[in-house]
Amino acid sequence: MLADKAYSSRGNRAYLRRRGIKAVIPIKKDQRANRLRQGRRGGRPPGFDAEWYKERNTAERCVNKLKDYRAVALRTDKRERIYQGTIDVASIRIWLRYPVS
Repeated sequence: MLADKAYSSRGNRAYLRRRGIKAVIPIKKDQRANRLRQGRRGGRPPGFDAEWYKERNTAERCVNKLKDYRAVALRTDKRERIYQGTIDVASIRIWLRYPVS
């Protein structure tokens, strides 16, 4: 799971660990300072893969491009499969507008 610093908490990390999900969440400065202040009792810092975290930017940009389409942003469709079709059409339009080179 890729997330920003707002989701960096002991509870969130424990929840993901129990379910076998790898958390890629940067640690907040105050949490780091508190851990260091506690010394050995502070434990190990949580793992963080900076290269994998860079992929979060790609996902964020994709979601923002999808939200340029009003029907996607407002979720005007009632049924899930209709909404999925709206997302598919918006994705195709984005793909045609910004071809991968």
